[in-house]
Formats: sequence, C-alpha cells, structure tokens
Amino acid sequence: MTANEYYELGNRYRKEGNWQMAINNYLEAIALDPQSPAVEAKQMLDDILNFYNKDCYNP
Repeated sequence: MTANEYYELGNRYRKEGNWQMAINNYLEAIALDPQSPAVEAKQMLDDILNFYNKDCYNP
C-alpha cells in the first residue's frame, strides 16, 4: 500500500471512532512518506487523546 492509501484508511477509522487503528495507519503512512498529511492527522489525534480526561467523564 502507498502512504496515501494508509492515510485514507486512517481517516476512515478515525471517522468510525476507532482511533487506535487510525493512529496505526497514520504511522504506516508516515513511515513511507515523512511529508504525508498523516503527520498532521496523527498530531490531531494525539492532542485529542491527551486532552481527554476520563476522571471528568461521567455518563
């Protein structure tokens, strides 16, 4: 697969809420192309996951 295909697959997983698989695919895309848009997408997911505070989450 190409870096762009991994990036697109990561986007699909992200939209489904499967963030771990999204990150895995973004990492594959970055490994193949360090200039891939997956770099920014992964940073966005990292920021979201670092912001999430499960101690404050009360459904």
